[in-house]
Amino acid sequence: MSTDWPSVTLVGDTLTLSGTIDPLNVVAIRREGEKRILASKADLQVDLSAMHTAHSVVLSLLLCWHRLAGARSQALRFTGVSERLNSLASLSGLERQLPGFSSPSLA
Repeated sequence: MSTDWPSVTLVGDTLTLSGTIDPLNVVAIRREGEKRILASKADLQVDLSAMHTAHSVVLSLLLCWHRLAGARSQALRFTGVSERLNSLASLSGLERQLPGFSSPSLA
């Protein structure tokens, strides 16, 4: 396991997810992100550029946050999506459910 502990910060309308997320720490990060989302009334940009993980637990985490925000009529848009995480979302058929993810080009 990596020593690059994950964190979630909210500055203005940007929620930043950083570090390495794995099955052992994802629940704590999910809860921290939920607190930050609930503390904001604004639509949020979720910056993933400082995250070092492309794992299915990350997709689960992002879907949970997206569902929570949607239930509050709050939009989340994901930015800084790594090619690897985007590819994993595409393989899972989730890229259309996560704003900011895109279908890989066929060219």
